[in-house]
Amino acid sequence: MIDLGSVHAPMSDAVTNGVRVEVLSRPSPENSKPAQGDWVFEYTVRITNRGDAPVQLISRHWIITDACDRTEEVQGPGVVGKQPVLAPGESFKYSSWCQLRTPTGMMHGTYRMVAPSGKQFDIEIAPFALKARYTVH
Repeated sequence: MIDLGSVHAPMSDAVTNGVRVEVLSRPSPENSKPAQGDWVFEYTVRITNRGDAPVQLISRHWIITDACDRTEEVQGPGVVGKQPVLAPGESFKYSSWCQLRTPTGMMHGTYRMVAPSGKQFDIEIAPFALKARYTVH
């Protein structure tokens, strides 16, 4: 388990098996309703193939934890309806969002990739913070 208190930055960067995953999150006050206990966060991910063979992203597994230690797992095929193939040196960038019942939390997870040989492997999405504006910690 990752200590929520140790994750302070709204960004993360990890390299696994030659694939780099960078994430930047930000609050979405225009979509949040704090009076109803509803905070929305947007995040942008850039996945870069730093290896020497193509790879394809086939699925995702997110672990989202709020400030009350409630955890939600999100799994499914691809990202934003796509399963991108990345040639060596190529990047894929997308944005998405998540919803929390607290003004702070964190996310981390893995992407399942497949190599040309058919071998599947997971790459890390390092933890990053979700923090609403004007939140006192």
